[in-house]
Amino acid sequence: MNNKDELLKIFSIKLRTILSKLNLNYDLLQEIRLRVNAPLLVIYDNREYFITAEAELALAETIPYIITKNEIRETMEYISNYSLYAFEEELKQGFITITGGHRIGIAGKAVLEENRVKSMKHISFINIRLSHQVKGCADKVLPYITDEQEECYHTLIVSPPRCGKTTMLRDVIRQLSDGTKNRKGIPVGVVDERSEIGACYMGIPQNDLGMRTDVLDCCPKAKGMLMLIRSMSPRVIAVDEVGSVEDIEAIEYVMNCGCKLIATVHGNSLEDIISKPILGKLVKEKLFERYILLDNHGEVGHLKEIFDEKGVKIY
Repeated sequence: MNNKDELLKIFSIKLRTILSKLNLNYDLLQEIRLRVNAPLLVIYDNREYFITAEAELALAETIPYIITKNEIRETMEYISNYSLYAFEEELKQGFITITGGHRIGIAGKAVLEENRVKSMKHISFINIRLSHQVKGCADKVLPYITDEQEECYHTLIVSPPRCGKTTMLRDVIRQLSDGTKNRKGIPVGVVDERSEIGACYMGIPQNDLGMRTDVLDCCPKAKGMLMLIRSMSPRVIAVDEVGSVEDIEAIEYVMNCGCKLIATVHGNSLEDIISKPILGKLVKEKLFERYILLDNHGEVGHLKEIFDEKGVKIY
């Protein structure tokens, strides 16, 4: 990870010192968890570890370093550059995206106004989710989701949590947008509701999504898909984690407009997706033409199976 030092700057002085001494490959570091009066935890190479005051990894809760309220406060000051007010809109969503595309999830006391979250105070829990872009991870997938005329199939990427579906989607977008030796690049529109695909900071994607990609950041998926169709003329629209009634209605609209759709969803199998009351309708009607199933066997984003619209296994 090239921006390791920049990432460490967001932590309190004490935490920064401990984390800087850890002998870690930051390409395998997935999450750093801070909770008031609870142990310092990391998710590293798909395993949870406690961190000791001596900057050592431990699988068991043996004398871990305990996070204090002041360290949470100091860390939030560094994250927000001493101005949480400037991140008011992000706080409503429960996260802040920082330089490098890393997402800072926060929890505490929600401040409500007319039954909507207005802000957040007494922040006591922080989850730093590190952004990792794996260029080339979609190399095996791309031939199966495009045809001889370089058109893209309506595609659904299915995987359990932490199995690389967003990472896979990100690289599919980049390769479709930039083009490859065998395929011309095409315009792609991305609705990035939780800032996870492009990881925009001040409106600029921190991840490489390709030269022909337009991004709607922090926009609800259903509204964003319609906005992109009307304003940016994409050939392909990409969204992450679909599932609501509004999402499905927007997906049907996109498909009927002649625009191709690539989406992701949590699931363990094709049968799992079919059983979902809302999304299962699209599967049964054969609106999606390709299903990419991932798992983490051996590596995050491991390609498990690919099915066509009839449920026939083609990989």
